[in-house]
Amino acid sequence: MPARLLYNGSNEDPMPHWQPAAYKEYQWIVADPQLLGGKLAIRGTRLAVSLILECLAGGMTLDDIDQSFDCDFPRQALPEVLKVASEFTDSFHVAA
Repeated sequence: MPARLLYNGSNEDPMPHWQPAAYKEYQWIVADPQLLGGKLAIRGTRLAVSLILECLAGGMTLDDIDQSFDCDFPRQALPEVLKVASEFTDSFHVAA
């Protein structure tokens, strides 16, 4: 498999010691202002949780996501993606 380019177009990590902040107690979900403007994201990727949910809702498989975004979506992250989505849907209330 060929080396993947990082977002700055090089093979060198511009911030080799930077680790995005974990979101709550999650292992795979991170929230950091330096990554995607603070959107919830999947650790080790530049994929937003909302993007993954949108793709899944649209019928994409995890393999489709890997191919479409040239990444290796960590399969272990999927339960956390769904759990965090569940938390958000439980926390918003619409006035009747």
